[in-house]
Amino acid sequence: MDKPIDMAEAFGAFVKAQRQLANISQRQLAKASGMSDSYLSQIERGQYKPSAEVLRGIAGALHIPPAVLFAQFGLLDTNDEQAPRVSVEEAIRLDDTLTQDKKDALLHMYRTLRDSA
Repeated sequence: MDKPIDMAEAFGAFVKAQRQLANISQRQLAKASGMSDSYLSQIERGQYKPSAEVLRGIAGALHIPPAVLFAQFGLLDTNDEQAPRVSVEEAIRLDDTLTQDKKDALLHMYRTLRDSA
């Protein structure tokens, strides 16, 4: 499997996990982000690389900063040496907008995806 396909699949899994953590259906997220159900489904399965506009729509519908999705999809340089380094697990633990149950679920999903690579 080549790298762009792996990135699209990882990004799709991330979007799906965020949608599930938000407890909304694929149809609800598609409508809220201004796209069709089938297009969102294809993004979640890693079959399409969404445009910046689509990423902004998804981010808005999930109530997360667009930069999070841009970085996740490799469109934002996250290797800036001046930026503070925070692990994914630490960021999840520090997120005051998530309940402890959601943090636990997200940590479990993150570890499962990370360890399956």
